[in-house]
Amino acid sequence: MTPVDVFLGTLEVTLPVFAMVFIGFGLKRLRWIDQAFVSTASQLVFRGTLPVLIFLSITEADLDATLNPWLLVFFALATLGSFLTAWGWASRRVPRAERGVYVQGSFRGNCGIVGLALAAGMYGDAGLSTGGLLLGVVILTYNALSVVALTTYQEAHKADWRHIASHIVRNPLILAVAVAVPVAALEWRLPGWLMTSGDYFASLTLPLALICIGATLSLEAFRASGGLALSASLMKMVALPALATTAAWLAGFEGRELGVMFLFFASPTAAAAFVMVKAMGGNAALTANIIAITTFASLFTISVGIFLLRLAGLA
Repeated sequence: MTPVDVFLGTLEVTLPVFAMVFIGFGLKRLRWIDQAFVSTASQLVFRGTLPVLIFLSITEADLDATLNPWLLVFFALATLGSFLTAWGWASRRVPRAERGVYVQGSFRGNCGIVGLALAAGMYGDAGLSTGGLLLGVVILTYNALSVVALTTYQEAHKADWRHIASHIVRNPLILAVAVAVPVAALEWRLPGWLMTSGDYFASLTLPLALICIGATLSLEAFRASGGLALSASLMKMVALPALATTAAWLAGFEGRELGVMFLFFASPTAAAAFVMVKAMGGNAALTANIIAITTFASLFTISVGIFLLRLAGLA
């Protein structure tokens, strides 16, 4: 396969995903959809269609081929390493008041939507299954580490860990994984009509979620981005994915597992980061700028990353 073939194959993975994001951006600008639609659709995805998608992808997968405990452990360790790297850099380069926001924006990716959509585009149902299993680790580590960073530097807003733990345990995505794994392990088969209905419902997830991401993008936030936002974005989209993916390769991962981990490492900053910063009295504008920059930039950085991995025969 020539480099041109690899490049065209890469675009077939990334362009459909980001086309939906830009469609959402255009629909919001045309006022065909509004903030009320985005809020309702986001809730539908988070509470309904995405858990069903994850459940179906895991129950229909071959767990003997998909479930790799070392993959889950390594991803958690790599996430912790990324977090500590961002914190170490911020402690030297970032004003104290902004460090927590900077750290969260640098390591917390939108794996549940962008990462999962790209995994599905690159590896089909196998990518969805691997990504669905990783989402359990993502939810636990991202929420816990984000709270640590923000509470350290937002001293007037201490976190209620019991409340946070309750939200994590009741998270629909965690519950979907928790229910799906034993169903798949025991090889239970649901009625055909139920599986078909579930497929119809789950198929709403990725296009609807990507449209919502596009509708929340702000050109104003993009234009207003300062040096801190740009620095955090480069950390999120270039430095940390390169370091974490290299570490994964050195640890022996390759093929689908390495590819899915790269897509999760390289996902743009999650919109949930803005919600948490806002709730804890941090610099929400800085977070919005980081989200905008990383989302726009991810089309290019993720495409380059996939191209290099495929060219090297690693993913």
